[in-house]
Order: sequence, then structure tokens, then C-alpha cells
Amino acid sequence: SEAEAFGEAADQLTEGFSYEYKLPPGTEFTPLPGIICPSRSDQSRGRITPGIFVGLLSLQVLEATGQRRSSVKLEVRSVKTSYRDDYRVMLKDITEHCTDLLMQHSSPVTQTFETDYDADASTIYQRFAFVKSIVDSDAFQEAIHRVITSPVTAWAETEQDVDIRNIRRMKSSHLRQFATRSNRVDLPSNHPLRDSGLASVPARITVAGKIETVDTPENRFVKHMLETYLNFCVQVRERLKKEKGDHPRAYSEANALSEKLEDILNHDFFKSISPPTTLPLNSPVLQRKEGYRELLRGWLMFDLAAKLVWHGGEDVYGAGKRDVAVLYEYWLFFKLLELLKELFSILPESTGDLIETTADGIGLKLKAGKYTPLKGIYEHPTRKMHVEFSYNRTFSGDSSYPAKGSWSRQMRPDYTLTLWPFGFTQDEAELQETIVHIHFDAKYRIEGLAQILGEQTTDEVSEEEILTREKTEQRSGKYKRADLLKMHAYKDAIRRTVGAYVLYPGKDGRTSMQGFHEIIPGLGAFGVRPSSMDDGTKRLQSFISEVVDHLVNRASQRDSMTYQTYKIHESKPDKDGVREAMPELDDKGQRSRPPAEVSVLVGYVKDANHHAWINSKGLYNFRTDGAHGSIRLSPEAAGASYLLLHEKGKLVSGNIWQVIGRGPRIFSRAEIMRHGYCSPGSDQYLVYEIKKCADVDFNNLAWDVRNIPGYSPGHASAEPFALSLTDLMKAKVQD
Repeated sequence: SEAEAFGEAADQLTEGFSYEYKLPPGTEFTPLPGIICPSRSDQSRGRITPGIFVGLLSLQVLEATGQRRSSVKLEVRSVKTSYRDDYRVMLKDITEHCTDLLMQHSSPVTQTFETDYDADASTIYQRFAFVKSIVDSDAFQEAIHRVITSPVTAWAETEQDVDIRNIRRMKSSHLRQFATRSNRVDLPSNHPLRDSGLASVPARITVAGKIETVDTPENRFVKHMLETYLNFCVQVRERLKKEKGDHPRAYSEANALSEKLEDILNHDFFKSISPPTTLPLNSPVLQRKEGYRELLRGWLMFDLAAKLVWHGGEDVYGAGKRDVAVLYEYWLFFKLLELLKELFSILPESTGDLIETTADGIGLKLKAGKYTPLKGIYEHPTRKMHVEFSYNRTFSGDSSYPAKGSWSRQMRPDYTLTLWPFGFTQDEAELQETIVHIHFDAKYRIEGLAQILGEQTTDEVSEEEILTREKTEQRSGKYKRADLLKMHAYKDAIRRTVGAYVLYPGKDGRTSMQGFHEIIPGLGAFGVRPSSMDDGTKRLQSFISEVVDHLVNRASQRDSMTYQTYKIHESKPDKDGVREAMPELDDKGQRSRPPAEVSVLVGYVKDANHHAWINSKGLYNFRTDGAHGSIRLSPEAAGASYLLLHEKGKLVSGNIWQVIGRGPRIFSRAEIMRHGYCSPGSDQYLVYEIKKCADVDFNNLAWDVRNIPGYSPGHASAEPFALSLTDLMKAKVQD
């Protein structure tokens, strides 16, 4: 009885388990790869392993000759006990979102209710599934109950024949009947009316009155609505009856819903209500009163849903399936779309792209595996950004950096949220590392975070045992921890990805694991479940708001990291590279910067006295008066980490010093003389504090100054200049 109530097969299995079967000798099941596993020794025996399949499993039994003998229908139920309610709630929500899109696509005022009942049976059933989600909902049942128990009433004019002796107050209409009505009674001879010439009066006269009635325009609309629903279900049932063997669930569901509507219409309340002459859709009662308001909204949805064609629905309930996992994926698309429309300006024209006019009705272009992008603009007071929400976006693996896509294999997350600064095209943003991708994957069969994160290794359970258990679960379709590893794959393989998150119908809430110090890059999971109350989207919305707030921050570490990534990879790497000994630590004991980011100053030692002053004071001076031999103060010169000195007549030098302190200082002529410098020729000097590098720092290398980029021969040989440590290493003297 329970299976019949839900339109399911009576014999039921559970997904993820394995069942042994035995048929009569000489018979076998039609092969069904991955589900029917017959024994090699006896084809009439074997195992049924439904894996992650959910819904009606129709198996054909064949004779040894190959002739069909009979069929077996099994219902494969989800391991989630709430899947029946989840299925109903999600289909109802999708219907509401689709009808909202249809109302944007074309006004319901201009629509006519036309349904082609001769269309393909699968199309008829998917339309019926939409309509059933409206009529079979708890909200619909509650609305009908409210109308019946607290209906709108009106006072109706009535007329009835009343004994003339019971009239208490005479009206002009009554007096006219005194003279005209038949079936009269003679007045006594002494009656006062005889004096006025009236010899008789009618025995009964017609009296007008008022009674309270439920036969109002609003209640007529409700009855007409129910009759329309019933007619639709009957037509669908009769259409599917012709193919009952191929669509047993569809037929039984249509039949059950027809009986439910007939029971409602047989209520005494509707027996006294007459057919409508007009439909008062603008009635304040229909638009505001509880019960009536919900029924009117359902009617508008029904009119459009009966015309809606969703070919993607075949993935959900085609061929008798009731694939709640695929439905959850579709349901999440609309939930995310609703959430993102609140956060960003995804224009109605963009969402309207989901609806198209087709040969067999109005089509919803949402289908698993089909790329569906929706675009908008995020207007923040300090930063304007492009937003794109994609369903089933494919990131190809056949492109090389810096192009978009995956650097390994092709990847296709369920949903991708992409943001990039206004003023860039999407391709430009990819090339300049200013775009970010955030991916979400729907996982209906996960119920809690523990399944996603996996079990922790304990003394009782070894890592090897856990991995073995995971392999077993993977074969049965119940492997959950792999979903988290898949998020790692998205984050690490797809270029410019800053986050990848699992969406599952649990109640755990939000778990976000940060890669570094900021909210992104990261991984995590969010519980989003079918519910009319707290469905978990508020926590997800809060997270996305935090991410957007982070993206607006131009001083974030992630923004700096992406800029450095762009600058580093802007040019191709040096094929020769640097494989020489260099200091591992800077003067503060921290890791040394890469040689390409380390600046080296090349200076000139004019004589022995200058050389002695440098060695004794640990200082080196550059002229700043603009005359010949003065230094040009560039960022590279000001931030130099090393100083290479060369002398007149010596073209090979290993005299390298480390720049210490917080940077160069300006010395006047008097100041530098107080530090023992003899015969200053300039009024101001740029002075660096330095210390001699140890021999092991650069492994006693020497450099030919003529080969150093920036060196000028002749009179300009004393000119100071700056270069990178990488370029300096290329001028080393070969052994």
C-alpha cells in the first residue's frame, strides 16, 4: 500500500547494495551492464548491483531461445530515508522557478491553455510531473482545506411562496399580487377589504428575501480550477494508458492524482456551486485571502507548467527513473541562481536565456552536461566586477599557460562562479591573472561532513584498512571521501581557481578550509537541503558575500600573489638559468629573494686611498650632483642588496659586498669628511653601509666587468649602474 501510494513497484531494493537472484532453469535476464551480473556457470543465477541507480528498474526475463517470457519490475530506493519528500519538494521548487522564468519570457495574460495530448509519452509525463508537483503539494492541500472550512460567502436574492396570513409587512409588490395572483380565497362579508371592492385574495404570495450562499465568483473559480486539473490528469492518464506497459509509473501516478481530485470535487461544498461565467483573476479575494491566494498562484503556475518542455527532465524521471540525485543537481542550480541574483545584478535578459520557444512548447534549456552561462555586473562602491554563473562549464586540458582551462585533464564542475574586474574582457582577465573561479559540486548521497572528510586513523583502524574500505565503497557507489579529493583536483588543475566546495543535503552547516591566511584560496562543504524552512542557503550566501568582500580588497595577499604570478610568467623563463653558489639567507637571517628580484650595484674604486676608506669604514659613496660619474637613483639602485667594485685597469673583479642597514643615506660634504673621506669632489653623496661577503657566499666567483649588462667602456667605465643578480651571474668568469 505504501508503494502504491507513491506510484512505486512493490518489490523494492536499496541503492549501493548487492542482491543475489535465481530464475527458473532455462531463463535469464536481459543483459544490463553494471547492474545485472549473471553467473558464468549458470545464466539463471547471478547478482543485481544497482549501484547509484535510483528509480524503477524494469528487467526482462528471456527464454533460452531469446524469446521474451515475462518482466520483473523492481523499485530501487535511495539510501536517504527522506528522498521521497526531497523529490517532491525539489520538483515543486523547480516548477516555481521555471514558471517565474516563463512569466518573464511571455506574459501569462496572453497565454492560452493548450496541451497536445498526442505528443510523445515522455514529454506528456514530464509535463504531468511539473503539474503534479503543484497539485500534490502540502500547500495546495492546505489551501483547499482553508477554502472549504472558511469560504467566501455572499447574500443571494431568493423568492418563496408564503401563506398570505404570515405576511407581517406589506410592500407594493405584495399589493399588486392581491389583484393578479390566482388560487384565490373569498373574503368574509364583513372584511374591511370588501369596502374597497376586493372580494377575494390569493392564498399564497411570492415574497423576496436573502440567504447566505457559497456560490460566489471566487468559489466558482476554485471549482473550475479543480475540474481543469482533473481533466488534465484524465487526459494524461488516457494517453499513457495506451502505453501502460512502457510507462507503468506514469499511468499509476496520473490515475492516483485523478482519484484525489475527484474526491475533492465530491465534497458537499462544491455541489452547490455553479459553473463560472468569467474568471475573476483580479478579485481582491483571490489575490489576498488565505487559501484563495495560494490557489490562484498555483493556477497561474499550472497554466504555464502544462506547456513547459524540459528535455533535461529525462535524466530525472525518464524511463521510470526517479533519480533524486540528478534532481538535486538541477534544484541546486535554481537555488544558487536565486542566491546570486540577490548578491549580484544578473539581468532578467540573462536569466531569460534559460527559456526558448520550441516546436513542442516552451522549453527549459537546462540539461546535465550542457554548458549554461548567466552573466551580470556587480556594482560595488569601490570596485566594479563582471559576474558569470555557469552550469556544466568545461575547462579544457589542451591549452598551455597562460590560456584559460586546465593544465592537466579536462574538468567540468557542476557550477562555476567567475568574477573579474570591469574593464577587462574575460580572456584578458585570464591572461593577466585578474580573474577568479569558484566551483561547487552537488553530492546528494552525502549526509554529513564526516563522510566528506573521511575517517581519522586511530590505533584500532589502520590507514591501510581505511583505504581498503574506501575502495570497497567506491565499487558499490557509496564512496564519499573521493568527493573532497575531487575538489582538490578542481582547485589545483583549473587555472585561476580560488575555491572548490561540496554541496550536500546535510544539516552540518558550513565548513571552509583556508589555504593560507585569507578566506580564499580554500576548500570546503556546505549543507543545502530541500526544505521549506531553513535550507542552508543563508550560510552559503554569507560565505559568498565574504568572498566578494575579499575580492574588492585591493591590498589582499591573494591579489598580490596573482600580480606576482602574472609578472613572473609574463616572459618565458631563461633557458640558461643560474646554478651558481649564492647566499641562502639575507642580512636578517630570512630566506634570500630569487636572484631575478635581487639588485646589484656596480661601483668604481678610484684609487688606493678610496679602497682603504671603504675597507676601514664599511661604507661606499656615490656622487649625486648630476655630474659625470653620478648615480641615477632608480628603485633597483635604492634597493640594492649587493655591491660589486672594480678598479681602473682591472677588468676582472671578485670584490663583492653585501649592502646592510635600512637603505642608503645622504651625506653632505662636511658629513662625509667627518667619516674620514679625503678630498670630496661633490657637495652631496649617496652612502651605502656594506660588509664584505664571505668567500663561501659566492664560492670565490669573479666577474668580467666588460660582460656585465650596463657596463660602458672608455671614459664611462666609472659610471655606476644597477642590474639583477641573475644578469650578474651570466658575466662570471668561467673556470
